[in-house]
Amino acid sequence: MAVDEQPLHPITRRLQEVHDELLDDSGGEIRSSIPALQEADPEQLAVALCTADGHLHGAGDVEARFTIQSIVKPFVYALALADSGHDAVLEAVGVEPTGEAFNALVLEEVTGRPPNPMVNAGAILTGCLVAGDDAEARRARIRDGVSAFAGRRLDDDERVSESEKGAGERNRALAWLMKAEGSLPYDVEEALDVYVFACSLLVDVRDLAVMGATLAAGGLNPLTGEQVVPATVDRTVLSVMATCGMYDGAGRWFTEVGLPAKSGVAGGIVAVQPGQLGIGAFSPRLDEHGNSVRAARACRLLSDRLGMHELRPAGKGLPVVAGHERHEGGRLHVLRLQGPLTLRNADEACSALLAARTQLLADGGGWLVVDLTGVGWLHEPAVDLLEETVRTVEDAGIRVRLVDRDRGNSPDWEGSTPNSTEDSLEAAVGACEEEMART
Repeated sequence: MAVDEQPLHPITRRLQEVHDELLDDSGGEIRSSIPALQEADPEQLAVALCTADGHLHGAGDVEARFTIQSIVKPFVYALALADSGHDAVLEAVGVEPTGEAFNALVLEEVTGRPPNPMVNAGAILTGCLVAGDDAEARRARIRDGVSAFAGRRLDDDERVSESEKGAGERNRALAWLMKAEGSLPYDVEEALDVYVFACSLLVDVRDLAVMGATLAAGGLNPLTGEQVVPATVDRTVLSVMATCGMYDGAGRWFTEVGLPAKSGVAGGIVAVQPGQLGIGAFSPRLDEHGNSVRAARACRLLSDRLGMHELRPAGKGLPVVAGHERHEGGRLHVLRLQGPLTLRNADEACSALLAARTQLLADGGGWLVVDLTGVGWLHEPAVDLLEETVRTVEDAGIRVRLVDRDRGNSPDWEGSTPNSTEDSLEAAVGACEEEMART
């Protein structure tokens, strides 16, 4: 190897291996009803991955651009939720899977509303719920919002949008059906215009990976640092993607791949591992459900090889209690915690705090130092449990000091005594020893 030759990152190597493995797969066909999409090169293949920390990897035709098509649906849904509010959007569009094709002429029997925002009827209506007084303003909001997810300004393909308008009889039928049912209180042609525009935005697999990573990171774009939508919106979007994103193949997809995902008839797929990363894949040939054959296989292979399935058994990892020490004749206990503070770990941590309480009370009381400097990711309900346990220890007359070097990223420990948080273990132990000397 030449001195200046950089080795492939192992994740990039995994992507390259998957790409190469799929090159000989000629399954599926370009069968879009949109004439302009039938001109795509069937041999194009690309895959990309972006972590929630903003590390981007890719393999294959990563610069090939294609129209986003139905992949835009969860992102427009996110904008609608952010702009109109959860209750208003849910009143207009359901969240239940249908087991039907993406363009099925199906509405909910009682409400007349679309069953979910991932099918065409739901997406047509959802596009009307983003901020804007008219179609032009809503188009601008969608371009800006989806671009914020991607981390760069996205162009649109006017030729594809015009082609889609000319072949959109079924979408027009869906819009008029909703109009007749009273669930589309907007002009039909304006609603269709906004929907077709959204589908015509141009992306590549790196854009899709970043968009997926933004969903993985709770709506925060890892490249730009922009909070595109609130985390509560992000959670709703991922839930609907998991149950409805792959249409009548959604159940099998989640069983095999285990990731919220959305496909488009141009051949793209975006998949999300919540809290971890986003995947973008592209190849134009489609299966009977309208999903890219090779892009879907790429997601399956990556999920298997990188252990991404959301319902896989969780490993135990390191014990959350890294150490439990006793000083000053047992009057001072030091409890050191480490790793992510999940519910599973919080159970162990709370048990350790209560055990220290029992031992201290048996020795006539004393001080407890809880060192949190080794704790990484914090799960808020787990923090609540630990806070409650700290209060329980303090209520028994035991003085608690917490050690936390990074207060900026940590919760407020409301149950702790005033000024009981120190920047270092040494400072906390020293403060306790000073108090002991005064008592």
